[in-house]
Amino acid sequence: MDRLAEPSRPSPGLPGLDRLQKALGYRFRDLSLLEEALTHRSLLNEINDRGKRDNERLEFLGDAVLGLVVAELLMKALPEGREGDLTLNRAALVKRKKLADIARRLSLGDYLYLGKGEERTAGRQKISILADAFEAVVGAVFLDGGFDSARTLVQDHFAEYLEDIRNRHQATPDPKTRVQELFLAFFHTSPVYEVIEESGPEHAKSFHVRLCLKNLSLASGRGTNKKEAEQDAAERFLRHLEGNPLGMR
Repeated sequence: MDRLAEPSRPSPGLPGLDRLQKALGYRFRDLSLLEEALTHRSLLNEINDRGKRDNERLEFLGDAVLGLVVAELLMKALPEGREGDLTLNRAALVKRKKLADIARRLSLGDYLYLGKGEERTAGRQKISILADAFEAVVGAVFLDGGFDSARTLVQDHFAEYLEDIRNRHQATPDPKTRVQELFLAFFHTSPVYEVIEESGPEHAKSFHVRLCLKNLSLASGRGTNKKEAEQDAAERFLRHLEGNPLGMR
């Protein structure tokens, strides 16, 4: 198939889509939905076919389905998880980089219908295109097979990430460790703890410490030593997040 030209309608025996369906663990009844999920808007800008759609509508639907399924799976994986932890873990799971990683494991980029411009600029490896395509595939599975089929697809391909989250929570890490994990997941950097004030005699010192993201102060804590004050600041930050969760992707 010439991927730079208009793609033909796939038939049930088309080897390429057959391999992709095996990798997905789902076989479509309506293959046109899968083809639509794989069609990037750059192709439609270059061909004249009013009957063909790009994958943006399916991406919109898949984003909603994915968020719901991941939320449900997290509720089951973390039966004692608090709202703030659940929200943060969901945000980490549906980040575009994570979705692109799953798409790469499926070799989804190999099946995309792209325009010449995206083809020349390595569009098959772009995080945004891969993440959008995976969401579109989730949306296509939902329309083709219903919620249970979409749920199974997401559960299968997020299983190792959910298991990792479950294991980390069973270890009940201290607040500083949890903040460290969140910073690495969202900001790709470690938190900084700065001593604001140190007071009192040597035998009864008091430390006031603040938790920072670069130059931004996020929380502060107190303790009889720096470690205790840092833990207090981390715990206060986590409590704040429960009421004001990060909505980052």
